[in-house]
Amino acid sequence: MKLSYYIVDAFSSEVFKGNPAAVYVLNEWLPDAIMQKIAIENNLSETAFTVKNNEHYELRWFTPDREIDWTMRAHL
Repeated sequence: MKLSYYIVDAFSSEVFKGNPAAVYVLNEWLPDAIMQKIAIENNLSETAFTVKNNEHYELRWFTPDREIDWTMRAHL
């Protein structure tokens, strides 16, 4: 499986500073177990996944341990 992603340095205007989060823009949701494995592999505080649904985007966040309800870092 090949997926493109972004590393976002939240709370900083400089690269390699702030709090990094991985962000995946998907065409459709991956299985929960796959998203969890991706978050484990990234080993960042948060990994965000987003899918466009009509005129808005749905977001889901994972830590290496579990899915979480919301996170400021990945949300930014």
